[in-house]
Amino acid sequence: MSKIKILCISDATDALIYSTNAPVRYADIDFVISAGDLPLRYYDYIQTILKKDVYYVYGNHNLEGFRAQMKGRTTVGNMFAYQSPVTYDGFFLDGKIIYLKKYDLLIGGLGGSMHYNGGDSQYTESQMRARMIKMVPRLIYNKIRYGRYLDILITHAPPYKIGDGEDLCHKGFSSFLRFMEKVRPSYLLHGHVHLIDMNDRRETKYEDTTVINVYKNYILEIER
Repeated sequence: MSKIKILCISDATDALIYSTNAPVRYADIDFVISAGDLPLRYYDYIQTILKKDVYYVYGNHNLEGFRAQMKGRTTVGNMFAYQSPVTYDGFFLDGKIIYLKKYDLLIGGLGGSMHYNGGDSQYTESQMRARMIKMVPRLIYNKIRYGRYLDILITHAPPYKIGDGEDLCHKGFSSFLRFMEKVRPSYLLHGHVHLIDMNDRRETKYEDTTVINVYKNYILEIER
């Protein structure tokens, strides 16, 4: 039996990753997943220093290049004129599902938060549900081809009442609950809700899915 080791990040940069010891500390990492709210430069740094692929969605902050990526453009210019342009070629998964043949993993993404002030990467419940519906053809294909719909769903916001907040901005999506009931991914990885105490509970089981708040830095190990 093999083990897949994934570095999961979101919302806050980590001194451990910026450390000169990072290549040694994370040498056994297979790849990186981000649940959003981190700058593209952070992903570019990780991909360069760790030499690992980064799969990511956007949150509701650090939205540099968001509109370009949503339109399918792979080269993202920096929104701030006084900074040098950023070209980042990581794997943007918002609204997409991919198959990682090397690891036999099906990974999809649905970024963004609840609609609270009209900004980019914010969605109403019905809008998020509509985004899920667009994924149905690929999910059906996966079930026929691989015998399952999805292994990992990357979101930014949490599911409703599973580690979410009371305010509208940090409220979770109830459509994620329905998704887990029907699609039954092994994992739903989210950020958005900051952990003051890093020893706080991160994992919650819902149906067949383990929901994990990957705030800042979390190592996910999967037995295959």
